[in-house]
Amino acid sequence: MQPTPNPSAIAAAAATAAGAMLRLRSCIVSHLLSSPAAFRVSSPHRLLSAAAAPISPSQRFAVEDYLVSTCGLTRAQALKASTKLSHLKSPANPDAVLAFLAGLGLSGADIAAAVAKDPRLLCAGVDRTLASNVVGLTGLGLSGSDVALLATIAGEPFRFKSVVPKLQYYLPLFGSSENFLRALRKSSHLLTSNRDRVVEPNVALLRECGLAACDIAKLCMVVPRILTANPELVREMVACAEALGVPRGSGMFRQALQAVSFKSKEKIAAKASYLKKIFRWSDAQVSHAVCKAPIVLRKSNSSLQQRSEFFLSEMGLEPAYVAHRPALLSYSMEGRLRPRYYVIKFLKANGLLGQYRDYYNIVMLSDKVFMERFICPHKKAAPHLAKDYATACKGEVPANFRFT
Repeated sequence: MQPTPNPSAIAAAAATAAGAMLRLRSCIVSHLLSSPAAFRVSSPHRLLSAAAAPISPSQRFAVEDYLVSTCGLTRAQALKASTKLSHLKSPANPDAVLAFLAGLGLSGADIAAAVAKDPRLLCAGVDRTLASNVVGLTGLGLSGSDVALLATIAGEPFRFKSVVPKLQYYLPLFGSSENFLRALRKSSHLLTSNRDRVVEPNVALLRECGLAACDIAKLCMVVPRILTANPELVREMVACAEALGVPRGSGMFRQALQAVSFKSKEKIAAKASYLKKIFRWSDAQVSHAVCKAPIVLRKSNSSLQQRSEFFLSEMGLEPAYVAHRPALLSYSMEGRLRPRYYVIKFLKANGLLGQYRDYYNIVMLSDKVFMERFICPHKKAAPHLAKDYATACKGEVPANFRFT
């Protein structure tokens, strides 16, 4: 006669077995996250399925602990994310999602960031949705690294099938996946805005303004919100750009739109007044400068102040000279403006400059041409010049460039 089983012993044994299986699954996921390149996208999911086991009703899936120990979230992140995952009763689907993401090549840190951004990613269907999306995205020409990056920055849209047709629209618009992903980093609304009512009308308006496809791509990489803003607001920006004196269809209109985008008329007027004050310009000179280089409106006051002191006080240029050559204000002080001035001043002081050279024309030269014309010809007379110039471009002032 067989002994009667003890219910308590049976429950304890079941709990022990379930706990052991959970630890096995956790080990598998941890191994996948530490060595994602070792698996194809589909194989981790099957490996986890083989280790799957039902969880005893007496055990409760601790979502918050799972997010910390397995997903790599901080306790604060896990506490916030767990409110969106309270319905989860098992780690089966989250484990499969983590394995899938690891198979895409995401690091543990990338996966933690993706889960923190969109906790419900752990509830997505791997075969039905995520794998299908990856197939669609790679079919559009995205590389594996592109898809992995998209998974980390897209947030919620990555787990919806609509992500593929949206990319199908955006990729030709931006010209490349690299350009699009760069814009997406700045504005995740690109994947959530209504294409018919918002995005396409804004693109149509930009084309009406004479912007070619490459100009739209350049503008939207810097200000991607211009695609997702209310079309009426974008029309106001266009009118504001025209009010600067930059006509539609001109080569400068893209910069004008970029300069005024999401800025109130009051802020634009305040910036114009500041330009007038620190550069000692007349109203006409301010208008001329802004029309020729609208991007100066996006320069910070501290940046403009620094350039004013350099051009007017240190170099002794006339306000009118700068007003008629506002492109000077767009170049880096450390990387171009100051180092080139030092070189010219050094050459002039040592009788090596020859005939007078206009500073603006020197600034506009490419690095290669500048070196060929003003550095290389003086290797014998000033062998230190190339090194001193390179040092100056790093923000330092070599002894040979100190003219006090």
